[in-house]
Amino acid sequence: MNKHSLTESENQILDAIADFLSPELKLLVVTGAGISADSGLPTYRGVGGLYNTGETEQGLTIEQLLSGATFRQHPELTWKYLAQIGKACCKATPNRSHEILVEMETHFEDFCILTQNIDGFHRLAGSQNLIEIHGNLNALRCEACHHQKRVNSFDEISIPPVCEKCNQALRPDVVLFDEMLQTSAVEHLTQQWQKGFDCVFSIGTTSVFPYIAEPVLHCYQTGKLAIEINPSGSEVSQFCTYCLPLSATVALDAIWKRYLSRQPR
Repeated sequence: MNKHSLTESENQILDAIADFLSPELKLLVVTGAGISADSGLPTYRGVGGLYNTGETEQGLTIEQLLSGATFRQHPELTWKYLAQIGKACCKATPNRSHEILVEMETHFEDFCILTQNIDGFHRLAGSQNLIEIHGNLNALRCEACHHQKRVNSFDEISIPPVCEKCNQALRPDVVLFDEMLQTSAVEHLTQQWQKGFDCVFSIGTTSVFPYIAEPVLHCYQTGKLAIEINPSGSEVSQFCTYCLPLSATVALDAIWKRYLSRQPR
């Protein structure tokens, strides 16, 4: 775990969050790349973000290279950068923050994770009520013949991977830039909205997508608690009840230990 000396203000916020939480609450946790940073994966935006490097050697931005349009025309270019992410994911494992969220899911009345991450770490850690809104990088599919397969390691496939059925380029079952969200994920998110929630945690995301920022904005408009855990802040920081400029592991571990210490034995 990252070592961090908590300030007086951070301790006060952690205590306030622990005092607020109770088993009957409905919680929505929104996560981004920052929650996997302690697993050794790069973030996408923010400090040291993967998308902060400007143009690539191809003269395009990383967003352009990771777009549906580029994939359809030059799958080898999109796969060059997807493979970098995939190989990093395969060499890493879920960290303590993923494990804490699994423990929290078994404790609260209703608990859901909405993640932008395509690394699959929440699922691997054991989270059940999970919305992978951008898909999962380990699932591959062929748009030509609809063949599907899963990979455990990106070292075991050619780049770009080719469909064994029709010899067309396989694509990851993820949402690339300029593409629509997957219907099943949107329907799951809609069901969670209909059930409602009492509190939102926004962890390790800059919240640039409207559907990621919306839960926090809803809390702001309805007077519910919104908690942000992000070392560099985000688009929604000003709308959060509490902002903790900490890593996900440090913040969640501190919150969970304090909360459990307050529960009757």
